Amino acid sequence: MANKLHEYEQPYEYYGDRSPKGQSNPEEATKQETKKAVALAYDPKDQAPQVVAAGKGELAERIIQRAKEHDVPTYVDKGLADTLSHLDIGDYIPPELYGVVAEILVYVDRMDKLRSKLDKT
Repeated sequence: MANKLHEYEQPYEYYGDRSPKGQSNPEEATKQETKKAVALAYDPKDQAPQVVAAGKGELAERIIQRAKEHDVPTYVDKGLADTLSHLDIGDYIPPELYGVVAEILVYVDRMDKLRSKLDKT
């Protein structure tokens, strides 16, 4: 699976929570949630972004760490990670998620360009 990640132009990883800070349900906060991570790759020749890695708990931590080690852009979205975690490795994201994932890919692309500009200075 590790080699498969390098076959794609732009791997992205989604994990965590994008809910506004301080607005979580106190009952939910007392439950310890298992971290989930899903790595997506998008090749413009494909029909949609594809799941290239997914896991929860320790495996999620390893996916996140690997992304950091390879400077793979990440985006935190607990709900999306939960939804994507139901897909199998190799599945393309469903059309219902195109808009959400497209917004995130645009955000990540902007962060890549900003990082590139900062690296040049």
